[in-house]
Amino acid sequence: MKKTDLDSLVQTDRIHKSVYTDQSIFDLEMERIFGQTWIYVGHESQVKNPGDFFCTRIGKQPVVLTRHKDNKIHVLFNRCGHRGAMVLREETGNASTFNCCYHDWQFDTDGSLLSVPLRNGYPADFRLDDPEKGMKSVARVDHYRGFIFANLAPDGPALEEHLGYITTSFDDLIDRAPDGEVEVAGGTARHAYNGNWKLYLENLCDGLHPNSVHRSSIESARAQDDQVFSDGAGEIAVRQMRQNGAPYAFWENQVGLWAYPNGHAYLGDFHDDEKLIATLEDPYFKDYLKAMREVHGEKRTRDILSVGRWNTNVFPNVSFMSQFRQLRVIQPISVDRTIVLGFCFRLKGAPEQMFRDTIHFANITNAVASPVLTDDLETYARIKLGLSSDGTEWIPMAREIGKDKPDGHGGWMAANGTSELHIRNAFRTWKNLMNTAPQ
Repeated sequence: MKKTDLDSLVQTDRIHKSVYTDQSIFDLEMERIFGQTWIYVGHESQVKNPGDFFCTRIGKQPVVLTRHKDNKIHVLFNRCGHRGAMVLREETGNASTFNCCYHDWQFDTDGSLLSVPLRNGYPADFRLDDPEKGMKSVARVDHYRGFIFANLAPDGPALEEHLGYITTSFDDLIDRAPDGEVEVAGGTARHAYNGNWKLYLENLCDGLHPNSVHRSSIESARAQDDQVFSDGAGEIAVRQMRQNGAPYAFWENQVGLWAYPNGHAYLGDFHDDEKLIATLEDPYFKDYLKAMREVHGEKRTRDILSVGRWNTNVFPNVSFMSQFRQLRVIQPISVDRTIVLGFCFRLKGAPEQMFRDTIHFANITNAVASPVLTDDLETYARIKLGLSSDGTEWIPMAREIGKDKPDGHGGWMAANGTSELHIRNAFRTWKNLMNTAPQ
């Protein structure tokens, strides 16, 4: 597809519907976006020990995150060097070697080939140490404070340059742990929807939709008897659902959007997050504050807990909620089919009840049986069906356009939380990447 064609699809204030519906554009996204920028693949706690592995995707390509015996972390293409079969089928586990089910080629946990049956049948120049015979490593792997990214392109900006100021959202999550570390715990939540992968990121920072899309869950939360959660567990999620029903004046005047180069953005509150922290007077929360103050002191603890970021989008495939210890990974399957993996984080050094709250929040707001996520999935499906019609060719993204201001950290800020700044920002990066052919 020519540069002029791509440029015509994304204009200053509108997007052509084909960027959500055209399979050839999707295929180009897999090559030029997922194939040449930093993609989140997992957290170091998912591969704590030598031999641990976690299988995921970079775009449509299956890869495996693994820790080798020397404790070095690798990201390998999940493919046998012989006939191309996917080597690891289980999502996670521990193994001393990786064995292909087809012809029993055996690989070490760094991807190198260890052995093959009936080796005498191969050509005389066949070598086990030939890198082309092993499970090939992706071009680059790096991490920010334990959050691991991979890049299929051998050249380009380093990870921290790519992340820029959005690293502070990772800091917000990690710094809330008294011991300064977080770990993935509680398993993987998985759901799929019929719709384009970009819809997910757009929706998570959309401050205009909660009052309408989540009306049923808002009404349920308002009817909820607060005494049901006598131990405080789960109350934080109910209160969050109630906040979704705040009047439009709240979303316009007390919520903001911040956007940064390379497509990243976050939606947040201008004020501290005390009103979102349930059960401040419960003993376990007092214990949490005590642990934080012992490490950081009163002022630093207050500074950490007063950060009001909700959903942070790291373009193109991950979004997380630092306050609520939730992270979601987007896996495109086709132009109108997307899988999302959900993970919860435990704050090391925090009372166990904090993690129970994290799980309750995930179940009530982010799980497939929750009254919140199901609303969003229905909306994505309706968008897919609506865009298949012969209605207007263009989708506006002009809400609050022209009102964005520099934020002082290399990005832009919209004082109105119902702005579409994050969509315009993501498509700036989308267009730049789509116009850049791999080297």
